[in-house]
Amino acid sequence: MRRIIVLMTLLVTLAACAGSSFDDVSVEEAAAAAYVPSGPPKITLVTVVNNKTGSGGHSALIVSGSQQVIFDPAGSFRIPEATERGDVLYGMSPGWIKAYKSAHARSTYHVVTQEIEVSRAQAETALQLVQSNGAVGSAFCANATSSILRQVPGFESISVTFYPVKLMEQFDTLPGVETDRYYEDDDGNVVDGIRAAT
Repeated sequence: MRRIIVLMTLLVTLAACAGSSFDDVSVEEAAAAAYVPSGPPKITLVTVVNNKTGSGGHSALIVSGSQQVIFDPAGSFRIPEATERGDVLYGMSPGWIKAYKSAHARSTYHVVTQEIEVSRAQAETALQLVQSNGAVGSAFCANATSSILRQVPGFESISVTFYPVKLMEQFDTLPGVETDRYYEDDDGNVVDGIRAAT
């Protein structure tokens, strides 16, 4: 009985990062949409957290290297203006990053970003990993994100997990992490947030 309860709890928790599948753009379209960020290379873990329960609703990864992308595994940030291939969102300028956070923050959820400055080599490794990963199945957002992170030199201590908050807690133990929490009080969903932010 306890096993069934644990399994059902896991499924309910993970259902929040279930996203619908859309056709990918071509490699050429993704390359054409590339946004080259200013500043040092960085890796940022994004966690969507339930305001009432503190449980995680979604995990994603912002990689800022030779270009800036969001790895949004099984995510719901889906609009025609966003260039996506294999769960990687291309052309992610600061405006798009803000729109992504706004789309997920509402009265029921807030967005935690944990940013770490990394070497150019680390950022490029992370970029290659997210680009080669491919689309992720529903409810595997934290699993895919943690699996990728642990392959980046310097992030080997990250254990693979299905739980966004457990991944966030692990990331918080890494040296040099800068954490931000983003709140909004609207009652809309991700699509409403996208429309308001873009």
